[in-house]
Amino acid sequence: MCGITGIVFSSDGKVDKARLERANELLRHRGPDEGGSYVDERVGLAMRRLSIIDVAGGHQPIESRDGSLVIVFNGEVYNFPELRAGLEKEGYPFKTRTDTEVVLALYEKEGASCVKRLRGMFAFAVWDNRRRRLFIARDRVGKKPLVYALLPGGLAFASELRSLLVWDGVDTAVNAKAVDLYLSLQYIPSPRSIYKGVQKLPPAHTLTYEDGRATVERYWDLLDAGPKLTDLGEATERLRAKVMEAVRVRLISDVPLGAFLSGGVDSSIVVAAMAELTSRPVKTFSIGFDHEQFTELPFAREVAERYGTEHREFVVKAEMTDVLPKLAWHYGEPYADSSALPSYYVSRETRKHVTVALNGDGGDEDFAGYVRYFAMKAARLYDNVPTPLKRAILAGAERLPDRDAPFSTLWRAKRFLRAMMATDIAQRHLKVICYFSEEDKVGLYSPAMLSAMGERRVGERPDAALYLAQGFERAKDEDFVNQMLYTDVVTYLPECLMAKIDIASMANSLEGRSPFLDHELMELAFRMPGDWKLKGLRGHKWILKRAFADKLPPSIIKRPKMGFGIPLAPWFRGKLKKYWEETVLSPEALGRDYFNPDAVRAMWDQHQAGKRDNGYRLWALMMLELWHKQYKPDFKGF
Repeated sequence: MCGITGIVFSSDGKVDKARLERANELLRHRGPDEGGSYVDERVGLAMRRLSIIDVAGGHQPIESRDGSLVIVFNGEVYNFPELRAGLEKEGYPFKTRTDTEVVLALYEKEGASCVKRLRGMFAFAVWDNRRRRLFIARDRVGKKPLVYALLPGGLAFASELRSLLVWDGVDTAVNAKAVDLYLSLQYIPSPRSIYKGVQKLPPAHTLTYEDGRATVERYWDLLDAGPKLTDLGEATERLRAKVMEAVRVRLISDVPLGAFLSGGVDSSIVVAAMAELTSRPVKTFSIGFDHEQFTELPFAREVAERYGTEHREFVVKAEMTDVLPKLAWHYGEPYADSSALPSYYVSRETRKHVTVALNGDGGDEDFAGYVRYFAMKAARLYDNVPTPLKRAILAGAERLPDRDAPFSTLWRAKRFLRAMMATDIAQRHLKVICYFSEEDKVGLYSPAMLSAMGERRVGERPDAALYLAQGFERAKDEDFVNQMLYTDVVTYLPECLMAKIDIASMANSLEGRSPFLDHELMELAFRMPGDWKLKGLRGHKWILKRAFADKLPPSIIKRPKMGFGIPLAPWFRGKLKKYWEETVLSPEALGRDYFNPDAVRAMWDQHQAGKRDNGYRLWALMMLELWHKQYKPDFKGF
């Protein structure tokens, strides 16, 4: 696990070694154990290493046998022992025990198609000195990040945004459309970034830079998983075996490892599998809050006791938000998933005891775990209700005060009723997941912001809906549940969840591993009918629970999905009230000319009066301003 960065010039240009070192140093938290670089006049590659495999001998960059290829690699390839064995039979002599050298040898043999053979999480760059070609690849689900910028006569890349800012020629003007997407989604989706001149390489894509041109290509799609399974018994057995295997291959490590344990189905299954596959007690780590309705610690404790784990718990309180400026620095662009805060703390505490932690990420997207899947499925029945009656029901619900988003029944019901007013599936999905709806934005933006975003034609869907529509349209031949799952796999999962856990864990030099995001397991799950995952309207993760019913306590199997929310509503009315006011209502923040100051104050007053729970919207505005303080303190509008 590492951080990588580099720059290539296709014409005039010479690598500034000092700047390359500065870019690399900004990634030290991703790889505190050692650094390395390769410089050859017009190309510079560098990396920071967190030593996991071949601790003593796995130094990077690594060169090929004849020195014509050089690689910097971030991630883990779990099938590298098998790949290595095949290459050794063909006579390839290895100098290290690392997966990095295996990837380089495979590229030497197969070129760009080598990525299709890799099972794991990765972002890597190979410089081909003979062809003067740079090849970059990112894993299928986007577990490892990769950003790049096209420069005059060159290209720079890095694991994190701030490492690109050291180079001349990067256009760092704020992208107004990216800000609009951020407010809708809580993240900025690839290929966009907060900067006009920086792009994210999308998951499951490669980039080839040659002769001054960058070519981006997709190499994997979940839609190509294969024919649907029809035998439930066989599918259940295969699912159980594949989950166990996905966990087993992620136990390869030369350093201590453990697991995040939330008390939900997915992380509990991972811990149960680890306990069966290892001889020593599993080290487990859980996070909670000092508000009972937001904490899952009792459920995590029950699983830990069942499997005799070495269990540790940590409780997050409002006072601990003093770390937020640091989080804004680490994410490098506005990011508003509030669970980044507990994710950071659980990673910090976990790193005190282990270097690698397995988690349950991906189980919800594989097996329909979110409440919104039920809501979207139920919406098809609600469509039979006459529109005037829908409007009347929604109007009545809106008159009632919000409480404790996102866990109260009323809060969820309002969200559902608002979403059901849309008939377009992508816009309906957007209303279910969005922070700021298009209605919330009316009167919010300043004239300068509206001008920078550009005019939208009457009736045209907003950018966030167009972004989501790509997933639904590509999966149009799938059943409705799998259509929803596919859309989340290509949007929310990589762009929000993977960004969150990568940054939160790597900020603490901790490697996270996700068995449910093993691409072979994901393909197997996608081949199953949606009704096996969301049975009826309420049977979330039905086949997964069926496969592991004997491994989990009944309370874990039967409990409803809780989510990883934090108590924003009471925090903003209490211990975080002054902090928010001083941050978002400051003259500096209001002077950035994104928003109508009266609209921002009205949103704040509405929340304080208890008329509407604006906690998640207020959090997004706060994180936007904290990012500005870190990266654009002098920004005064477009």
